[in-house]
Amino acid sequence: MINVLIIGERDSVLTSKQQIDRLLRAGSSYFNLNPYEVLQVDYELPVDEIKKKYKRLSILVHPDKNTDDSERAQQAFEVINRAWKILENEKTRKRCLEIVAEATGMTDLAIAEKRKKLKKEGKDTRVEEDDPLKYRRAVYVMTIKLFADMERKRRELEQRDMEERKRKRETEIEAEEKAKVDKEWQKNFEESRQGRVSSWQKFQHKKTKTSKGFFRPPKNKMEQR
Repeated sequence: MINVLIIGERDSVLTSKQQIDRLLRAGSSYFNLNPYEVLQVDYELPVDEIKKKYKRLSILVHPDKNTDDSERAQQAFEVINRAWKILENEKTRKRCLEIVAEATGMTDLAIAEKRKKLKKEGKDTRVEEDDPLKYRRAVYVMTIKLFADMERKRRELEQRDMEERKRKRETEIEAEEKAKVDKEWQKNFEESRQGRVSSWQKFQHKKTKTSKGFFRPPKNKMEQR
């Protein structure tokens, strides 16, 4: 397996086309979650040095410099910009370093467990991660995995938030529609009020008039004997 240092040294001298290919290679959506991997910089490198590397890479893959492959160059350029935005921000850069520290801790724990198992079996407790390059490779793999886990959680949270906003909006629309119907009903009710009052008044007037002209028969007198 090619170690990380060799990859870094090799990639640092890649041409524009090779850098574009690297950033858009199969599985790039997974590897590019690690901004340090994208910009090919060490985790402990100062921000100003990271910025210099970002500028060199952005010029190298810029669409204007790669007119024969401008569409892919644009995609690679956007990948580099996203990585830099993460690392130039103190808060997100700190989170990235926490992930690296966590990956290192998990790698060390896994190595300790391997040694413990070998010792229990009465075997040599040396492991392949004793080689500094292989140890760094193990940390690198674990780091990529943790970045992927973080992205998965971010997407899940984003999906839940989107669904919640959708439900909230649907509730608001339903309330707005109900208010609109109620308002329309009230408007129609008010507009027809005068008509109802006039009809009632006419009915009452007609009833009164009929009552006055109604013939009432005389009361029967009791016969006197």
